[in-house]
Amino acid sequence: MLQELEDNYGYLFEKDLLKEIYTSGVIKEVSEGQKLIEIGDYIKFMPLLINGAVKILREDENGDELALYFLERGDTCAMTLTCCMGDTKSEIRAVAETDTRLIMIPVQKMSDWMSSYKSWQNFILQSYQSRMKEILEAIDTIAFLKMDERLLKYLRDKAMVNKEDLLKTTHQNIAYDLHTSRVVVSRLLKKLENENKIKLYRNSIKVIDL
Repeated sequence: MLQELEDNYGYLFEKDLLKEIYTSGVIKEVSEGQKLIEIGDYIKFMPLLINGAVKILREDENGDELALYFLERGDTCAMTLTCCMGDTKSEIRAVAETDTRLIMIPVQKMSDWMSSYKSWQNFILQSYQSRMKEILEAIDTIAFLKMDERLLKYLRDKAMVNKEDLLKTTHQNIAYDLHTSRVVVSRLLKKLENENKIKLYRNSIKVIDL
């Protein structure tokens, strides 16, 4: 595990901090589609991604979901940090986009390392900044982009975190993530295919226009 930490976080953290993460952290493996964090959970551990990808979602009062952003290798989730530090319930759902391997950091270590390691403090602050930017982009996407543009951006982002231009998904799953109907998604996917931006297959989509 120490080698994995060095490979993924060695450029960010000094050796002493990597050793503390190795000593304090717990490895967790989640399969594609498995929930990592549920809305309403009290979060006692902060996840650091070793490999894979995680999708962060919000839910409205009717139980409908909206995808906010994706986490990749080397990332952590600012929403999780907020809940950890404030001892409040999670307001997001985290689902493994692919098979994912993480190291879970106990919440009490976060505060200790903020004062002990400048690199950890910088990492936390940069993580807040990155996730805030992504949330603002999600808001801009909803507010200013037409649905076909939202759909194409979603597919590009999904292809990027999966590191694969052929996405195994269904029209209904996309509709859930974009908080719209399957009929709308199917119609717009056909439109994007006619524009040579994607290619549709049975239960998969190839993103051509990356």
